[in-house]
Amino acid sequence: MIFERFAFTRLKYRVAGGFVVLLLLFLALIVAHFVVSERERVQHEERASRIDTARDTNRAVLQYMTDAETGIRGFQITGDTAFLQPYASGRSGAFSAIERLTADPLDAETARLLQVERQAAEGWLYGYAIPIVNAGVPDTDARRAARGKDLFDTLRTANADVFAAVENYEERVGDSERLGAAFSTLLFALLASLVVAAGLGLAMLHQRHLLVPLEHIRLTLRRLADGDLTARAVPSGPGELRAVAGTLNDLAGETERLISAEKARVARSELRHAVTVQLQEDQDPPETGRRIAEMIGATLGAAAVHSRITIQAGVPIEVTWPASAEPLDPSIAEQARSCAPGGSLRPAGLPGGLVIPLSGDAGCPPGLICLVRPDRPAWSEEERRLLIGLAREIDHAAHQERLRLRQARLINELRVLDEQKDVFVATVTHELRTPLTSILGYSEMLVEDEEHAIGLSLVQKRGVEAILRNAHRLEDTVTDLLLLDRTNDRIGAEAVPVDLARVVTDVHTTLGVAVRAKNQACQLSTEPAWVRGDAVQLERAVRNLLDNAVKFTPSGGHLECRLTCTDDRAVVTVTDTGIGIPADDLPGLFTPFHRAANAMDQAVQGNGLGLAIVRNIVNDHGGTVTARSELGVGTTFTLTLPRIPDRTEPPVLQASPAGAPTRSGHG
Repeated sequence: MIFERFAFTRLKYRVAGGFVVLLLLFLALIVAHFVVSERERVQHEERASRIDTARDTNRAVLQYMTDAETGIRGFQITGDTAFLQPYASGRSGAFSAIERLTADPLDAETARLLQVERQAAEGWLYGYAIPIVNAGVPDTDARRAARGKDLFDTLRTANADVFAAVENYEERVGDSERLGAAFSTLLFALLASLVVAAGLGLAMLHQRHLLVPLEHIRLTLRRLADGDLTARAVPSGPGELRAVAGTLNDLAGETERLISAEKARVARSELRHAVTVQLQEDQDPPETGRRIAEMIGATLGAAAVHSRITIQAGVPIEVTWPASAEPLDPSIAEQARSCAPGGSLRPAGLPGGLVIPLSGDAGCPPGLICLVRPDRPAWSEEERRLLIGLAREIDHAAHQERLRLRQARLINELRVLDEQKDVFVATVTHELRTPLTSILGYSEMLVEDEEHAIGLSLVQKRGVEAILRNAHRLEDTVTDLLLLDRTNDRIGAEAVPVDLARVVTDVHTTLGVAVRAKNQACQLSTEPAWVRGDAVQLERAVRNLLDNAVKFTPSGGHLECRLTCTDDRAVVTVTDTGIGIPADDLPGLFTPFHRAANAMDQAVQGNGLGLAIVRNIVNDHGGTVTARSELGVGTTFTLTLPRIPDRTEPPVLQASPAGAPTRSGHG
């Protein structure tokens, strides 16, 4: 006994010592990997940051110098000193960037090339740009211009050399980092080999003391796993292993006891899953109910299953399984109504019966599920909870099906209403055009006759003018309705290149009278932008946006219309300081006949068609239109269209606050 205890103690210490060694080796591997990886990461980030900074700063040098050269060239062409502003900012920015590069060069070669780039920049400035600026007038000497171009080309070459030096340095750093990574990998491989070697040594040391008892325990576990619940382990080996064998035997006995209960639980779980799958399948409800009743009855050992549920008002679905079972007594259904959904009821007069009520809603009375098991009258709490959960799933599926049927009915009704609306609009616009033509014709004739001295009283003249004015307003409304009703007339093969800047400028010019009448300030700025489409429709869209801006901006307000270009898109932005749009009205802003609540409260005239027309026109041109507004502050509409390459490079248009556009150079 003393020898066995001594042997066990020695074995225990050997096992503990072996695991300590393995743990230390593993910790050493983790620490080494963390330290090396962190150092390499920090070094890589520092080098990458310096390289990116050098690359971006060198690119900025060329950009600044290009801005300066563009300013000098614009001054040479136009003689306008305004072009010298980018020259001054580009000159100072370029030398500031060179100073930053020179303060922290990547290597000696980069520092040398930076000096060359500085000399090239100074050569262009002092040899070409500064004499022209100091003279204050454009220099028309062609030889001097050619020399300036050569000097700037020298600067470009020096800048490209610096960029190449940065790329070369980055490549050298990458090679160095890859070499360090290879060394780290080798180091970790050596440490991993040490861990493996220690593990092999520990395994060989304890092979005889541990493997035979463990193998016997493994075989016993294998027999238990294969279903032989009578398998038991014979205790042998060290005390810990004998204790494990005893615990295993106890576990096998407990497992044998629990396995039957687990089978029952699994069967109930599979039943829940199967019922859920049946409810999710798109099948005939009576057939689904029959299958579910069959599964519930077979799993729970019921002699009969009855269910009653209503999905469509007046069409109850009743299922009895098996088909040969006696029908359910109507009194059972009456008793079920006294029990709320989510509970259960053992009805009187039905031995072994269990009723689970189902909920209903408007037009669909409550239903039930009734199971009869006369040979086993006692229903367990687990079975009752299972049936309540299944009833909840069935209730949910029935509710969803009722909602689906009602939704389908509502969608059909809405579709019919939409078709009736289209027919109504088409009929109204058609019927209005003929009498409207007569009204316009005779009204204009009266006005013309009055001008030719056929006397009309002042009241009559005002009446005719009011008729003519309102007839034109009605004609515009009919035209808007016809435009919204164009379901097949889309921008297609007839689309042509359109100068969007000209369109925006023309619309702005025509609205000058309305702007001045309300004492508003309207600012216009455009860039050259060409799009493909219909110029008339695009003008209509821009006009609607600007009309709204003028109409909803009080006297003394400010309007702004900008045309800008971003990559392959042309963007028209119309901003006002008007009454704004409530947040609740923004989602339906571009739907026909929609008007904001505050616009109606303030009795601002309009038919709610303008923005819908804008949306249709922009969509026809492959663009988008959005709105952003703050109540009481103002509104911004953004119209975006696909841009095509410019056919010309006209100057940028700028407008004075009074609304009269002026031209300024575009460089």
